[in-house]
Amino acid sequence: MGVKVSVVVSTCDAGPASNAMDACVRSVLEQSLPADRYEVIFADDGSSDGTRERLDAVAATCENVRVLHLDHSGGPARGRNVALSLVRGDYVYFMNQHDRLEHSALQNMYGMAVRAGADVLVGRLVGEGTPLSAFTGSRERADVIRDRLLALPTAHKLFRVGFLAENQIRFPDRPLAEEAFVTHAYLAAAVISIHAGQICCRVAAPREDPREDPAALVGGLRTILDIVEAYTPPGQRRDRIQAHWFRVLGLRRLGGARFEAMGENRRAALFTRLRDLAAERLPARLDAYLPVHLRARAALLRAGRQEELARLVAASRGTRLYAELQEVHWDQSVLTMDLAVEIVDAGGTPLRFHAENGRLHWRPPVPIEGLLAPEMADVTEAARRARMEVYVRDAESGVVYFLPVTSTVQHARDGDGVRVWAAGQARLDIGSAALGRPLRPGLWEVHVRMRGVHPARTRVARAEAPMNCAGVLADYPRRLVVPCWSGRGELSVCIEPRSFSESIALVSPRASVTHSDDDVYVVMPVPYVPPSGGPAVELVLRQLGGRGRGMTVPALVEPGVPGRVPGQLVAKVPVRRLGGEGCLGPGAWRPGLRTEGKDVDLRFTLEVGLRGHVRVRPADARSTPSLLRRIAARIPGYAALS
Repeated sequence: MGVKVSVVVSTCDAGPASNAMDACVRSVLEQSLPADRYEVIFADDGSSDGTRERLDAVAATCENVRVLHLDHSGGPARGRNVALSLVRGDYVYFMNQHDRLEHSALQNMYGMAVRAGADVLVGRLVGEGTPLSAFTGSRERADVIRDRLLALPTAHKLFRVGFLAENQIRFPDRPLAEEAFVTHAYLAAAVISIHAGQICCRVAAPREDPREDPAALVGGLRTILDIVEAYTPPGQRRDRIQAHWFRVLGLRRLGGARFEAMGENRRAALFTRLRDLAAERLPARLDAYLPVHLRARAALLRAGRQEELARLVAASRGTRLYAELQEVHWDQSVLTMDLAVEIVDAGGTPLRFHAENGRLHWRPPVPIEGLLAPEMADVTEAARRARMEVYVRDAESGVVYFLPVTSTVQHARDGDGVRVWAAGQARLDIGSAALGRPLRPGLWEVHVRMRGVHPARTRVARAEAPMNCAGVLADYPRRLVVPCWSGRGELSVCIEPRSFSESIALVSPRASVTHSDDDVYVVMPVPYVPPSGGPAVELVLRQLGGRGRGMTVPALVEPGVPGRVPGQLVAKVPVRRLGGEGCLGPGAWRPGLRTEGKDVDLRFTLEVGLRGHVRVRPADARSTPSLLRRIAARIPGYAALS
């Protein structure tokens, strides 16, 4: 039947024993597509550490593997172009040496590409970076702008080889070669498809070069603008695509850690070259498609006001999205989360806007004369369109699924300004959140993103108000689901905890203690108590430091109301000022739960003062008081004596 797909893997000095490289090789060789229907070409860019020899050994035993021995060029572009001239497949897929294909990736992508007649097929990616809105669902006919495909600029896609040849699409030999290649393919393609149903490739985070040459970088951006102008007529579509690349490859580089690491001379060179490019190729009308804080950067760039731009960037550092969890409750087996999100500065103060004649205008964090014309500072429509997006991310695989959300934009007077925030409700249906299928077991992080005035994203942090951590048995299939806080105090949802004890450990940061005579009662919520009452549970306490003493006490588990009121675990623990066998004494104690002979650590520490008072501390507060502190603790009035 012939070769259907060619996989081109760029390699260079992967290391003599690189586990990531080995995983990549295994992933491309163990595809569900029959070996005679696909080939793998390793394009090695002058490796000198044994990578070539390792790949040659693979090729010697696999008929569908070839290795290209290339002179070192410093990047993957040349190797990919050479491989393109040699591929035998109808489609080609590009990846790097630390990426991994899923077992059925080629079969799934090729099947959909043939059905849709796609020139380009975008398979679901998983990796570091922003959530990918393009994968909210599969589409046989996708649109570059509507489906936000420009946010997927890497070459991890299936390209029809004949289509690339017909349009002479190759990787240019300059910076931003990948972005240029993908932009060219997007705009020349008659059909672009999205395969979102299954993960296709796990992408390793790219290594950034802090020594980027400003002239070469801006030259690469010029190449991309040439492609956009060649394939899109003048009008809104062209303007939006140009504005995207101006924002991502230009304005964003004028701030942040990478910009600061450049050094003064290179920062000035980048500023000057971007200013010249903007004057020649990027008219001011494009700024209307930018978020307002980047409009301000663009205005200062066009005016050549580098020092004021630096002040603006410095004053804006730390601006972020704050997400407040107002309530969590279950609607049968659907977890509902009431949220409010707002942009705040580095100190946590909400951003305020200037209101005049029914319009809202952005106020820069530092006064800069003549920064923006009134119409460019006007964010009234952006605020009206602002919306909240909520998604869950698998902590293990990184896969993301967006949740249905209803939200509204709200305004309120605050001193001499107006605050703007979005409030709404997200619904997590465990049985259908994965594009109509159940979520896999494991820990799922809850993330929030806000679009509109100042796009940003964040995790939902620990709320001040108590959270209902009652679990529920979700239907289809029937599995225990527990809302909980991660070790960093961020909201997560655990599907199918591995044991009864682990379900309690997930919510154990909400533990409390109650004193009674010479005893202390340790109380913890229990997300779900089965009708049988669950297995017998013991509280295990181990002293940190010192002699490392330990003790075990029985615990009583009381049922709650599934999905509404959590159960409760109570353990009575003797406490003595001088310690001793079978009781807590001064110091820090690490608790755990023991069921059926197996121990699970809890996420807090008990700290016992010299007067026998017990406190619950976060899990990282595990150090035993030093000798000097214990001596100081004997002084009247010392705080630790509470």
